Amino acid sequence: MTLEITTVAPLLLDHALPGPPQGRWTVDWWERLPDDGNRYEIIEGTLGMTTAPSAFHQWIVSMCIELLGIPARARGLGIWFTAPIGVILSPHDAVQSDFLFIRAERVAALVRERRIHGAPDLIIEVLSPGNSAEAMAQKRAVYARAGVAEYVEIDPAQRTATVYRLEEGVYGAPVVYDSTHTLRLSCLPDLPLPVAELFAGAPDTTL
Repeated sequence: MTLEITTVAPLLLDHALPGPPQGRWTVDWWERLPDDGNRYEIIEGTLGMTTAPSAFHQWIVSMCIELLGIPARARGLGIWFTAPIGVILSPHDAVQSDFLFIRAERVAALVRERRIHGAPDLIIEVLSPGNSAEAMAQKRAVYARAGVAEYVEIDPAQRTATVYRLEEGVYGAPVVYDSTHTLRLSCLPDLPLPVAELFAGAPDTTL
């Protein structure tokens, strides 16, 4: 493998790492990245990085834990994780999802050797101002190809949750829920999620 000093995507000229050319990153190379406080992902062989999320972003993630993760685990339905956590979806795709859920009967097969190997039943991503539409579409395609049955994008700016469900290997038409709606997930049908509660009470809503 040819090595080069790789500029991390999106083009962060002040942050480059030794490794293969963009488009050729693998999980093996991803595992060698430094533990420097940044969240590194590879999507279709391209290395990307995010820095510390906002307080509002983390508030929303905490509400996913409170409204979905904790009650699901208490009922024995499965387990949840939040980033930073390595989710290996293919040899060229390793992500750190904001929130994910794995049904109890699938935990032993997926959670091993420090990572999650395979598609969780649910992935939730909280959008940040730096997320481009193109990058999110690419990530959705990777999630669908890997078999993530249910994927949710929470948009703090619009106060919405958009749900994608797998249909014959691709995501069907997205369903958008706003703050007047209560969302019911296919993998957790008995845990209704009032969208407004994801944002209510946050001490700082700066994006």
